[in-house]
Amino acid sequence: MSNTMPMGTRVKLSAMMFLQFMILPVWFIPMFPYITKMAPEGSVLPLLCGMIMGFGALASPIFGMFADRLMNSEKVLALCNFVAAALLAYAYTVKTPAALFVTLLLVMVFYMPTWSLTATIAMANSTTEAFPQIRVFGTLGWVAAAIFSIVGTKLFGIAQFDSTPYIFAGGAIAAVMGGVLAFFLPPTQPPAKGQKVSLADALGLRALVLLKRPDFLVFSVLILLAMVPFQWYNVYNSTYLKERGYEYLTGVMNLGQVLELVFMLLIPVILKKVGYKWAMVLGLLALVFRYGMLYLGASSGIQVGDYAGILIHGLIFGMLIVGSQMYVDAAAPAELRGQAQGFIGLIMFSLGTFLSNFVFDAVLKKSVVAETGAHVWTTPYLIALAISLALAVLMAVAFKPAVQGKKHG
Repeated sequence: MSNTMPMGTRVKLSAMMFLQFMILPVWFIPMFPYITKMAPEGSVLPLLCGMIMGFGALASPIFGMFADRLMNSEKVLALCNFVAAALLAYAYTVKTPAALFVTLLLVMVFYMPTWSLTATIAMANSTTEAFPQIRVFGTLGWVAAAIFSIVGTKLFGIAQFDSTPYIFAGGAIAAVMGGVLAFFLPPTQPPAKGQKVSLADALGLRALVLLKRPDFLVFSVLILLAMVPFQWYNVYNSTYLKERGYEYLTGVMNLGQVLELVFMLLIPVILKKVGYKWAMVLGLLALVFRYGMLYLGASSGIQVGDYAGILIHGLIFGMLIVGSQMYVDAAAPAELRGQAQGFIGLIMFSLGTFLSNFVFDAVLKKSVVAETGAHVWTTPYLIALAISLALAVLMAVAFKPAVQGKKHG
């Protein structure tokens, strides 16, 4: 990371995070009601579309290779955003379920790598202390994405905006804005430009060499396993809330993002005090707290438990997701940072999501009440709690980071 950062750079990087994390929720969150309405009864399309984020993240290391060896990172970001915008504009016109799935899958192939690219650009041009302050604008962008629905409904009179193809038009507009902004970002040159490109480089697999290091191997395995309880909340908690009788599901879930604004600003302080290892242990213990509270809510009906499990989201996300990105930036060689960010993105948002769905889909199928079709949530929450607690212990015992956050502040 840079030791100093002009205010103009901070503003540009913050705007980058704001727009980049606004693009997805504009269309992805309301996508399921629209797809369910389009697809015939019994179709697997909603299930498949729920997995496109994981499929898209598989491309992250490849785009990281471009940023490491061939093109400036901000130019790769612009390319990804403009292609995603074109595909989303096309999705607006699609009328058949199969064509929509293919189109949205391609959108994610170009969109998901941008999460790693924005981390690479921000950390290359900011300080350790400033990165969480910049990344917090991504949370603001996520929450602010609701403006598209409000404008579409109130200004343009589009009834039930979130259940119409206009959601894809909104996503396309946001992606174009992100693509244009990329041309004004600080130049982030490929650190390994001019070096010979092998097949491993072309596939974005060069970062796998980092797994030869015990610290990076243990870190990668534990973060992959941590995604099992972490991603399960993202996929299924709205279903739990619906079965519990909550009406405004998006609003209740977004409470976690609101408090995330505060927790994100605490990351540099926590890293200085305890370093990467114990920051991640704290994130896993926060997961234990989450599932303990959700178990309390599910078993006793106490809403305080539900809200506590949601509000802790920012601490979990900050320590595990943002903390992982910061550790990769500090631990990876300069010429591999783009691919390393892509690799950890692959672990967190693709492999971790698939593994989480595999584990908890089986658990939830055994928790269905035959008469009502609802779930008994206590057992799944206890399983998630146990996994989180075991991983916290393993992280404390087995992870020996090559760098310490308190030395990089």
